[in-house]
Amino acid sequence: MRYEKHRAPIAVILAAGIGSRLSPLTDNCPKSLLSVGGSIILERMIRNCLSCGMSQFILVLGHRADEIKKFVDKTFRGIRVTYVINDRYRETNTGYSLMLAAKAIGTSEYVKFDADVVFDIKILRQVLDSDHENVLCIDRNIALEDEEFKVIANDQMQVLEIGKSVDPKRALGESIGIEKISAGTGALLFTELSEMMESRENLQAYYEAAYAQLVNKGTQFHALDISGLNWTEIDTAKDFAAANTMFGSPVTTISRSQQKALDEAAEKAAPQTHV
Repeated sequence: MRYEKHRAPIAVILAAGIGSRLSPLTDNCPKSLLSVGGSIILERMIRNCLSCGMSQFILVLGHRADEIKKFVDKTFRGIRVTYVINDRYRETNTGYSLMLAAKAIGTSEYVKFDADVVFDIKILRQVLDSDHENVLCIDRNIALEDEEFKVIANDQMQVLEIGKSVDPKRALGESIGIEKISAGTGALLFTELSEMMESRENLQAYYEAAYAQLVNKGTQFHALDISGLNWTEIDTAKDFAAANTMFGSPVTTISRSQQKALDEAAEKAAPQTHV
């Protein structure tokens, strides 16, 4: 694994939203602190990062920020966490939240996560193992509608278009909310976001709008196909139920060598087919 010898990217987690569509579950609890399969959603994300060698975290918080900080500080003593507060979380969206993280990220490479995405650790390992500087995870096995951020890519898996308005018939799949961003692209991205947020009409824009602008200007993003691996974004009660079905057990921090041993054991135990 590339990051066993070199510094792993920073983990940037966007967790400022209210999660109103999950009411009443989120009436008295931040969405990222709901429990899925016996583990808190945010805990799953951070433990997956730690298992992959990522040890620096930037959390962008807004709604019920103090509760999230208290949970992280108590659960993960000793890890490096920087909190960035989006005081305008009620009137802004993910584009604004990501822009606020620019100073804390500086010139570092990072992996960005939406805090409401629950995912198989194998997805993150594939992101980190990729030799491409900018990686955007996509799932082909999704029924694409207006709600999804759809991605069009060429035969080399280079992203050509991204956005909710992309024609579903031309799209390769859905962006799942996990991306690796290089230091150079990060600088361009934060410039793009800053310019966007100068206009009040863009305060509700998603960060994908800035990705789309960069793609139009020639920045290359590689679409990483993670189809077949488990993940889900939790926006509604239906999503929450699906997540608990998909991830039925608590998360554990597991090293790459331990994962390899588990995979090899599973392969040996699998029924053999003969042609």
